[in-house]
Amino acid sequence: MQRTRIVLQRPDLSPDGLVAWHVGGSRPPLVCVHGAGVSSRELLPFVAGRSGIRETWAVDLPGFGSSSGPRRPLDLDGLAQAVEAWRDAAGLGEVSLLGCSFGCQVAVEAALRAPEKVRGLVLVGPTTDPRARSAVGQLRRWLRNSRHEPRGLAPLTFRDYREAGFRRAMSSFAESIRDRVEDKLPAIDVPVLVVRGEHDALVPHGWARRVTSSLPRGRLVTWPGAAHMVPYSAPREFGDLVEEFLTG
Repeated sequence: MQRTRIVLQRPDLSPDGLVAWHVGGSRPPLVCVHGAGVSSRELLPFVAGRSGIRETWAVDLPGFGSSSGPRRPLDLDGLAQAVEAWRDAAGLGEVSLLGCSFGCQVAVEAALRAPEKVRGLVLVGPTTDPRARSAVGQLRRWLRNSRHEPRGLAPLTFRDYREAGFRRAMSSFAESIRDRVEDKLPAIDVPVLVVRGEHDALVPHGWARRVTSSLPRGRLVTWPGAAHMVPYSAPREFGDLVEEFLTG
């Protein structure tokens, strides 16, 4: 797996460029977008498993992980612009996007900004359920969800929060709560795979069904035994599902 820093033509989005990890394989590429407050670390086992199968990238959004960011945290639109600018700077052309948690909202926004460049979407644990669209509601669900995540996930998560800093991490959570993604889904006219972990307390089954039914070409899969971070819990098995969707 290779690590690459790509400089954007938009220094206002990321002064020193965005860092991404990638493996080679068939095209069109798959680009993975992480969730609020964290980085691509939680996606790297999934990316590594795609080596030789699908060209796959995991991008650190501006100010998260190894990517530089502007002093002022970017809003959802700014993060989607950064993904778009990074894709163009990397010369990837048409891609599929895989978002995790808040990364689903960034992926949806990016797909709406440049629909001709997006072949399909994979939305894993899409946020945010309107029935818990508040800081308190999300915290309660996050605490319930954490009991079902693999033990190794928590240290990665808290390391990412620490490196991003309180202000930037909280800004991304605020954006996830503010955004009414359900109003945008009917305009997504590409195939979309929605994946929810069986024990995902952040994304109840009813909300996952609503997300799927709002999409013109949506399909819902419930992953047995997993919570919110399915790509971390079952990277290779989940990768097989994603590849089946992309080739189908």
